[in-house]
Amino acid sequence: MSVEDKMDNSRRNLLVATSAAGGVAAVATAVPFVASLTPSDRAKAAGAAVEANISDLAPGEMMTVEWRGKPVWILRRTPEMIASLDKTDDKVSDPESDKPMQPEYAKNKHRSIKEEYLVTVGICTHLGCSPSERFKVGADGGMSADWPGGFLCPCHGSLFDLAGRVYSSMPAPENLEVPPHMYLSDTTILVGEDEA
Repeated sequence: MSVEDKMDNSRRNLLVATSAAGGVAAVATAVPFVASLTPSDRAKAAGAAVEANISDLAPGEMMTVEWRGKPVWILRRTPEMIASLDKTDDKVSDPESDKPMQPEYAKNKHRSIKEEYLVTVGICTHLGCSPSERFKVGADGGMSADWPGGFLCPCHGSLFDLAGRVYSSMPAPENLEVPPHMYLSDTTILVGEDEA
């Protein structure tokens, strides 16, 4: 075998070894990159539906569950709270919930499946602040004398009634969002999924 043949053979072996090493490095680099594109268990859990046990929720009380990183309020309204919605019909900007920010089953004055329970995302539709509850009627809750109860966004003063409907001429452009939800039983609500 000539010297030239030995050099060609050495070059070929070097080229094969270099190519193999480059291929291994490319795969080693690609595997973590591709793995980063799949959602983590934590991300899957954050987007998953959440069960809320409402068996201990007394009339007039509200609980909060987290769904997709957002607070979801579940308010068990008293008969007086439900009756107050008639008083705010002419004061809110979307009384029949015509804007498409809630499921069809919540396009009503109560914005709910069962009028006793309000299920809504506790984030103001203006700039994403979290409103606070102002359930006490009148001046007792630090509001005006004719206040029927509801929510106040402290950031820019948007007011919402006890169905999460925004009052007219407020900074918030829309009602509070009603997430998809359904009742698994009389005491359990599944937030994040519905029968549709």
